[in-house]
Formats: sequence, structure tokens, C-alpha cells
Amino acid sequence: MAHEFEIELEDDVQLQEPKKFKVFLLNDDYSTMDFVIDVLTKIFRKTADEATIIMLNIHNNGREVCGIYTHEIASTKVAQVKNMARSKGFPLKAVMEEE
Repeated sequence: MAHEFEIELEDDVQLQEPKKFKVFLLNDDYSTMDFVIDVLTKIFRKTADEATIIMLNIHNNGREVCGIYTHEIASTKVAQVKNMARSKGFPLKAVMEEE
């Protein structure tokens, strides 16, 4: 014999959008432009044209936003950049900041 239960929820449940974080790549004097473009296409899924524009902005301005994500995804992207850079011998660095 099955029992049925009815649960009444409060009407004023408040939902919030998760906080978003910007992921920046930082300029350095050692990472090649081709490597930065490779990072942007593989990790951030940018087209070749988008990656080139972002890479030039990083080179000229010191840093540039590569994407805006939830905390978990942003921290994963930062770690992926670090791992890919270290495996290729580059000091390229990514950081995240709350939007």
C-alpha cells in the first residue's frame, strides 16, 4: 500500500543567478603569440580570428578577458591554462575576477 505525501513550499522562494567570473590571460615576455592563440582556441574555444584579436589585446594592454563563466568553470579554465603552459615550458598565466 503506497502512501502519498504532499509538501507545501513557501511561495516566496528566491532564486539567484550564480556569480560570474571573468577569466583574463596576462601578458608575459616569453609565451609566443602562436602559443597564446593555441590556448585561446583549445581552452576558450575561440575562432582563429577572435583568438588573434584577444592575443593582440593581451600583448598591447597587459591582459584581456577571454571569457565569463561560473566559478567552477572559470577556475577550471585557469587550471587548464596553467597546465598547458607548463607542459610547453611557458609562464603564461590566467587569473579570474568576480564580475
